[in-house]
Amino acid sequence: MKNFFKTYYKDLFLGKRLFAGIGLCATLFLFSFFLPWLGDIPFIAFWTLIALVIIDMLMLYRQDRSFFLRRDLPERLSNGDENEINIYIESFYPFATKVGIIDEIPLQFQKRDIWFTSNLKPREHKTINYTLRPTKRGEYVFGLVRLYVSSPLSLIVRRFNFGEETTVPVYPSFLQLRRYELMAISNRLNEIGIKKIRRIGHSLEFDQVKSYVQGDDYRTVNWKATARKGELMVNSFTDEKAQHVYCVIDKSRIMKMPFEGLSLLDYAINASLILSNVALLKEDKAGLITIAEKTGSIVPADRKPAQLGKIMSVLYKEKTRYLETNMEALYTSIRSVLKQRSLLVFFTNFESMSALNRQLPFLKRIAKFHLLLIVFFENTELKSLTEEEVKDVEGIYIKTIASKFAYEKKLVVKELAKHGILSILTPPEKLTINVINRYLSIKAQQKI
Repeated sequence: MKNFFKTYYKDLFLGKRLFAGIGLCATLFLFSFFLPWLGDIPFIAFWTLIALVIIDMLMLYRQDRSFFLRRDLPERLSNGDENEINIYIESFYPFATKVGIIDEIPLQFQKRDIWFTSNLKPREHKTINYTLRPTKRGEYVFGLVRLYVSSPLSLIVRRFNFGEETTVPVYPSFLQLRRYELMAISNRLNEIGIKKIRRIGHSLEFDQVKSYVQGDDYRTVNWKATARKGELMVNSFTDEKAQHVYCVIDKSRIMKMPFEGLSLLDYAINASLILSNVALLKEDKAGLITIAEKTGSIVPADRKPAQLGKIMSVLYKEKTRYLETNMEALYTSIRSVLKQRSLLVFFTNFESMSALNRQLPFLKRIAKFHLLLIVFFENTELKSLTEEEVKDVEGIYIKTIASKFAYEKKLVVKELAKHGILSILTPPEKLTINVINRYLSIKAQQKI
């Protein structure tokens, strides 16, 4: 027994029923001083409790292989999405057990309520599922999984420790990427807001000569092929391919602003990843540039199969800086790296006209050589303030200031349009959909 406690005391805990039994015995002993007729009942209760504890120990510790537990983690987690974690448990006890599970999740989640309880029949197995939503990219360390088991007597609890420390990286939102791809395959993109864009005219990118079907444009009839074939033949055109599409991400301090747990930088990174994938599916070349107080990462535009993985590995490491954007460095990098006219989708943010005016000279220079699309964010908190009912003078003041800032955002859109620069003012949660819709519209209008 001494060796037993020396080996297992760290994994042995007292159950609630044992505390209740000890309390009952103590009460009986106390009352026996005033009620002599109780006689030996307190002693009988005490030794009965001791006997039950020994039986409970034997039930829980008599076999070495008592439980099996496995935590199934994905190879990587998707930032901003609900990631499913599975815990598989199997009992080898010949009696029913009650279990409690503590999963030591990474510190970044700041959660202390990952506690699951379940009842298992003899030799039964179960799978427990739960989800985690990371809001920062980087490495997350999962600790042990601790399993607490009690028998039907529930006087003591035996603890098992399973697994080991596991490091899992959190990447930009690849789950959204898969979701968009699957919906595109099943032609259900309209369910998430992606519009069908009507092509204006047709591109000059020749595809093939095909037989005429009802609805084809008569102006595309190929008369030479019609004469040779003996039936009406038309020229088929496709969207122009191999156009360069660059996502330019501002990672200065203005992108640190949080929204629903994610920073604006994270929203821009997730949208950039999906836009790059859409561009590659359209057989365009996708590239990436990051900028803060100096030029960060540059991934030259390409459409090789490994290009998306290369972009994702770069985006995984990007973090917000604390200085202002160096637009001169961005302009210099664009002029030195981009050798042909490209679509530049610049993810940044402007809170006022003065912020825009500081960057406008460089934006106008970039727009001379490339098609520039500025994407910046609507302050949803300000919008909600402008829609609230005013009840006092302070409320009038707050609403007036909020309306002023909201109006300045609209002025930024007009000012950019005045200089021939495209723009999108969008709430963070609709960023991806709005950017993809605008890209498809630009492709349909053959602006690149």
